[in-house]
Amino acid sequence: MNPGIPAPGADPRRPYADLTPDRVLDAVESLGFSVDGRLLALNSYENRVYQVGIDDAGPLIAKFYRPGRWSDAAIAEEHAFVLALAEREIPAVAPLLIEGQSLHRHADYRFSLTPRCGGRDPELEDLDILTRIGRFIGRLHALGASQAFHHRPTLDLQHFGEKPVRFLLAQGWIPSALETAYRSVIEHALTAIAACYERAGTLRLLRLHGDCHRGNLLWTEAGPHFVDFDDARTGPAVQDLWMLLSGDRQAMTLQLDAVLEGYRDFADFDPRELHLIEALRTLRLIHHAAWLAQRWDDPAFPSAFPWFDSPRFWEEQILIMREQIAAMQEGPLGLF
Repeated sequence: MNPGIPAPGADPRRPYADLTPDRVLDAVESLGFSVDGRLLALNSYENRVYQVGIDDAGPLIAKFYRPGRWSDAAIAEEHAFVLALAEREIPAVAPLLIEGQSLHRHADYRFSLTPRCGGRDPELEDLDILTRIGRFIGRLHALGASQAFHHRPTLDLQHFGEKPVRFLLAQGWIPSALETAYRSVIEHALTAIAACYERAGTLRLLRLHGDCHRGNLLWTEAGPHFVDFDDARTGPAVQDLWMLLSGDRQAMTLQLDAVLEGYRDFADFDPRELHLIEALRTLRLIHHAAWLAQRWDDPAFPSAFPWFDSPRFWEEQILIMREQIAAMQEGPLGLF
C-alpha cells in the first residue's frame, strides 16, 4: 500500500480514538450542511463510515479515511476515477464536489461525503444478473484503460504475496508449533502463483475497482451501483470478475460465461487472464491475513475478528493454502 501521511497527533494504535459522534457531525456541518443529529455507524473497518441525517434533505454518507493509509494524491486519484465514471453514467457512487473539492479535513481527519444510495445484494446465482453486472464492469474497464494510476499500487505477487508473508513471519504471527508447516506451504503457494503469472504471460493492466465482491455492489431495478473504491488499484481485468464466481468448476464456468457475455459488449477480455483466477484468490487470502495483523492494535479488529489471534486460524490457513496450490495446478476455467 502507498504510504500516506499520518494525521497530526494521530495514534496509529487507536487511529479513530478522537473521532467522536460530535466530531463527525461537526465535520459535516463544517461544509455547510445542517445535520439533524441522526448518526448511524456503517460496517467498515479500514475506514470509518457513517450515515448522517440532514435537515430537509436525504442523508449523506461520511467516510473518514484511516490516517496514514493513503496519501492525498492517492485518494484524489480514486475520486477522479469514480467521478469520471459517474460523468459517463456508469453507476458508481461518487463523492460530492464542494467548492471544487472532494477531500476535506476536520480536526486532523480527512473525509469525503457521498449521497446515500439504496439497494440490495445482487442475486449472483441469476445468470442474467451476472450478464448485466458484466456489462457495467466492461464499461468501467473501458474507462479504466484510458488512463493510468500514478499514486496507487499495482496488484502483483510482490506487494500482495511476498511482502505480506515477510511481515507475518517477521512479526511472529505464526504460532511456533505451526511455523515450519506454514513456511513450507506458503513457499509452495508463492511458487505456484508465480507459475500462474508465467503461464498468463504479459497482460494489459488497467485501473480497477479492485474489490469487486457482492458487498460492494448494490442492486436496484435499474441495475447495479458500484460502491467503495477505496481499494482501487492497477491490475489485470480478471481481478474485478473472479469474486463474482462461486461453487464448483462447472458452476464457476457457467457464471464466468454469463459475466463475459455482458463484459465483451464494452471491453475485450484476454482469455490468458483465466490463469490468474486462483492465483489472485490466493494473493487475497495472504494479503487479508497480513491486513488483520497490521491492524490488530486498532481496538475494532480484535472485537470483530476474535478468531484471528488463535492457532486454529493458522491451521486453517495452512489447509486452505494446500487447497489453493492444488487449484492453481489444476489449470484455468474454460470458456464456452
